[in-house]
Amino acid sequence: MRIIRFTSGGQTYLGQPIDDKTAFRIDGDLLGAFQVTDQKLLIEKLLTPLVPTDILCIGLNYREHAAESGSQIPANPMLFIKASNTLQNPFDPILIPRRSSDIDYECELAVIIGKSAKNVSRERALDYVFGYTAANDVSSRDWQREKSLGGGQFARGKSFDTFCPLGPAIVTKDEIPNPNALRIKTTLNGQVMQDHTTSDMIFDVPTVIESLSSTMTLRAGTVILTGTPQGVGFARTPPVWMKDGDTCVIEIEKIGRLENPIRNEN
Repeated sequence: MRIIRFTSGGQTYLGQPIDDKTAFRIDGDLLGAFQVTDQKLLIEKLLTPLVPTDILCIGLNYREHAAESGSQIPANPMLFIKASNTLQNPFDPILIPRRSSDIDYECELAVIIGKSAKNVSRERALDYVFGYTAANDVSSRDWQREKSLGGGQFARGKSFDTFCPLGPAIVTKDEIPNPNALRIKTTLNGQVMQDHTTSDMIFDVPTVIESLSSTMTLRAGTVILTGTPQGVGFARTPPVWMKDGDTCVIEIEKIGRLENPIRNEN
């Protein structure tokens, strides 16, 4: 099942899309009891498919990306957290901040936790997943990497406003039985920059959930960004940074296309 969040007539709704312009309204709690009604609504503006409880991210989780970064393969999933101000809708702009110009793209599979998870085994991990969506883990590489700017930890460089577009829809887990068998890619201004498969993850989705839930409660509505494949901008010669006027598109098989323009911050 595909689920979107959108505005219609000045109100915000959940819906099951019929086409690009209309959806059946969904009543109830997305992560509890809900039903799809027969009421058709006009999609005026597409929003992030949910507002996450938390945004948890795994760094260096693709083998070839770790290699292009000059990093060792981590022994355990490496966690960092993006702040809630990073959330951005499909088609709304990713903003180039005033204090950084080294802005990079990262296509990522996002996992949506459907019920509270603590000390979950790998074998049962997917029982706690509600569904999946696409994410762009936008990164300020200078703030992430340069010691003089607080680099050496990821959170500051990953938490500028608009640095976490999500969408276009949630696809429920029954439609994606194996989240580690999906094609994933980034296109910048029509040029393919990343094109790989989620099978290259060092720690697959069940292992990530097992690891995170061993030290923290994953609350319902938590979104986990699971890492990015090779082809990021900072690893290219010369580096490729997103700039004002660009368009960045993230595509994941079975999920769809997440598109955002790039604009300078006012």
